[in-house]
Amino acid sequence: MRAISFVVVLAVVAGCGGGGSRSDYRVTRMASGPISDACISSDRKARSPQLCGCIQAAANVELSNGDQRMAVGFYRDPHRAQEIRQSDRASHEAFWKRYSAFVDRAERMCKGV
Repeated sequence: MRAISFVVVLAVVAGCGGGGSRSDYRVTRMASGPISDACISSDRKARSPQLCGCIQAAANVELSNGDQRMAVGFYRDPHRAQEIRQSDRASHEAFWKRYSAFVDRAERMCKGV
Protein backbone atom coordinates (compact mmCIF):
# COMPACT_ATOMS: atom_id res chain seq x y z
CA MET A 1 0.00 0.00 0.00
CA ARG A 2 2.85 2.40 0.82
CA ALA A 3 4.43 1.76 -2.58
CA ILE A 4 1.19 2.62 -4.38
CA SER A 5 0.78 5.80 -2.32
CA PHE A 6 4.34 6.81 -3.15
CA VAL A 7 3.77 6.24 -6.88
CA VAL A 8 0.54 8.27 -6.81
CA VAL A 9 2.22 11.16 -4.96
CA LEU A 10 5.16 11.04 -7.35
CA ALA A 11 2.82 11.10 -10.37
CA VAL A 12 0.89 14.06 -9.00
CA VAL A 13 4.04 16.03 -8.24
CA ALA A 14 5.58 15.17 -11.61
CA GLY A 15 2.39 16.27 -13.36
CA CYS A 16 2.38 19.68 -11.75
CA GLY A 17 3.54 22.46 -14.01
CA GLY A 18 6.60 24.35 -12.98
CA GLY A 19 6.60 27.92 -11.87
CA GLY A 20 9.25 28.81 -14.39
CA SER A 21 12.14 28.31 -11.99
CA ARG A 22 15.64 28.49 -13.36
CA SER A 23 16.17 24.81 -12.56
CA ASP A 24 13.49 23.62 -15.01
CA TYR A 25 16.24 22.63 -17.44
CA ARG A 26 16.66 19.38 -15.51
CA VAL A 27 13.21 18.30 -16.70
CA THR A 28 12.94 20.05 -20.08
CA ARG A 29 15.77 18.99 -22.32
CA MET A 30 14.02 19.87 -25.56
CA ALA A 31 12.13 23.01 -26.43
CA SER A 32 11.09 25.04 -29.44
CA GLY A 33 11.76 28.70 -30.01
CA PRO A 34 13.89 31.17 -31.93
CA ILE A 35 17.25 29.63 -31.01
CA SER A 36 16.05 26.16 -32.00
CA ASP A 37 14.67 27.48 -35.29
CA ALA A 38 17.93 29.27 -36.12
CA CYS A 39 19.92 26.18 -35.18
CA ILE A 40 17.84 23.91 -37.42
CA SER A 41 18.10 26.41 -40.30
CA SER A 42 21.87 26.68 -39.97
CA ASP A 43 24.37 24.87 -42.15
CA ARG A 44 26.10 23.19 -39.20
CA LYS A 45 26.62 19.45 -39.73
CA ALA A 46 25.91 18.48 -36.10
CA ARG A 47 22.43 20.04 -36.06
CA SER A 48 19.46 17.87 -35.25
CA PRO A 49 16.01 18.53 -33.79
CA GLN A 50 17.15 16.95 -30.52
CA LEU A 51 20.33 19.03 -30.23
CA CYS A 52 18.68 22.28 -31.33
CA GLY A 53 15.78 21.65 -28.93
CA CYS A 54 18.22 21.04 -26.09
CA ILE A 55 20.07 24.27 -26.89
CA GLN A 56 16.73 26.11 -26.87
CA ALA A 57 15.92 24.64 -23.45
CA ALA A 58 19.22 26.04 -22.15
CA ALA A 59 18.40 29.41 -23.73
CA ASN A 60 15.00 29.43 -22.02
CA VAL A 61 16.75 29.15 -18.65
CA GLU A 62 19.51 31.71 -19.20
CA LEU A 63 18.29 34.24 -21.78
CA SER A 64 15.36 36.63 -21.97
CA ASN A 65 13.31 36.82 -25.17
CA GLY A 66 15.29 39.88 -26.22
CA ASP A 67 18.58 38.11 -25.52
CA GLN A 68 17.40 35.17 -27.61
CA ARG A 69 16.54 37.48 -30.51
CA MET A 70 20.05 38.97 -30.35
CA ALA A 71 21.65 35.52 -30.16
CA VAL A 72 19.67 34.32 -33.21
CA GLY A 73 21.58 36.89 -35.23
CA PHE A 74 24.82 35.07 -34.43
CA TYR A 75 23.70 32.11 -36.53
CA ARG A 76 23.36 34.35 -39.59
CA ASP A 77 26.35 36.59 -38.81
CA PRO A 78 28.93 35.00 -36.48
CA HIS A 79 31.04 38.16 -36.66
CA ARG A 80 28.22 40.01 -34.86
CA ALA A 81 28.96 37.91 -31.76
CA GLN A 82 32.56 39.15 -31.81
CA GLU A 83 31.37 42.75 -32.15
CA ILE A 84 29.03 42.38 -29.17
CA ARG A 85 31.71 40.65 -27.08
CA GLN A 86 34.22 43.44 -27.74
CA SER A 87 31.74 46.30 -27.41
CA ASP A 88 32.25 48.95 -24.74
CA ARG A 89 28.51 49.32 -24.13
CA ALA A 90 27.41 48.22 -20.66
CA SER A 91 24.31 46.56 -22.10
CA HIS A 92 26.47 44.45 -24.42
CA GLU A 93 28.75 43.48 -21.55
CA ALA A 94 25.76 42.40 -19.46
CA PHE A 95 24.32 40.47 -22.42
CA TRP A 96 27.64 38.73 -22.99
CA LYS A 97 27.73 37.52 -19.39
CA ARG A 98 24.25 36.03 -19.79
CA TYR A 99 25.16 34.60 -23.18
CA SER A 100 28.29 32.96 -21.74
CA ALA A 101 26.19 31.40 -18.97
CA PHE A 102 23.83 30.10 -21.66
CA VAL A 103 26.70 28.57 -23.64
CA ASP A 104 28.07 26.89 -20.51
CA ARG A 105 24.65 25.48 -19.62
CA ALA A 106 24.00 24.28 -23.17
CA GLU A 107 27.36 22.51 -23.24
CA ARG A 108 26.57 20.71 -19.97
CA MET A 109 22.94 19.89 -20.82
CA CYS A 110 23.37 18.87 -24.42
CA LYS A 111 26.56 16.87 -24.25
CA GLY A 112 25.94 13.60 -26.01
CA VAL A 113 22.58 14.62 -27.53
